[in-house]
Amino acid sequence: MNVATKKSLLRRGIEGALRRGFQRAYKTVRVDPAKFLLQLRTAYGLPIASFQGVYSVDAEMLDAIAGRVIRGAMKAAAVEGAGFGIGGLITIVPDMSILAGITLRMIQKLSLIYGFEYNTEEETAELWIAAASAAGVDISRDLLEKEVINKFVPRVIEKIAAQAGKDVVEKWSGRLIPLASSAIGAGLNYYFVRAWGDRARAHFRERHVEARRAVAPVMLPAAAVRTQ
Repeated sequence: MNVATKKSLLRRGIEGALRRGFQRAYKTVRVDPAKFLLQLRTAYGLPIASFQGVYSVDAEMLDAIAGRVIRGAMKAAAVEGAGFGIGGLITIVPDMSILAGITLRMIQKLSLIYGFEYNTEEETAELWIAAASAAGVDISRDLLEKEVINKFVPRVIEKIAAQAGKDVVEKWSGRLIPLASSAIGAGLNYYFVRAWGDRARAHFRERHVEARRAVAPVMLPAAAVRTQ
């Protein structure tokens, strides 16, 4: 089997595993907003009573917390990658599946940190638009308007899996060497999650700034009354 054939098989394996992983995560992986709000208040010291409160908090504080969440996901991904990496290509399917769950939980937490919950179908769709952005895929909002959530999300997952397979196949090729694949798997997962986390944070931060500007005019009259 030549190198090109191996890489083609690897890419299909990555795409299939990520697709299945994200499909499973879509149904089962969900960060509980109420529990995470409590964690933000107690573990991270964020002075808010609800997620709407983040718009009155210094954005740099939110950025710092987002960074800690990303680093936590990176470490979890590295540990998972080291364990599954021992088997080389044979274990790529369970590796990618679990990595999808770790990544989606991270994106959900980043969404909440910047004040975006996912209780409605529209909010859930926006979460998957953010996931696509994290993968480097631009999803048109026209698509969101034309499709119900149960059709929209699978199509987004397909695009995410295809892009991820294309982007990481060269990096994951090193896992064809089992003796080195444990260390390689840990490192690749670590930087994979970091790249996705940084792009997701940028996506949510941009939306947060836009939302903060929209909220500011509403808050100004009340502030003016208090100062009179």
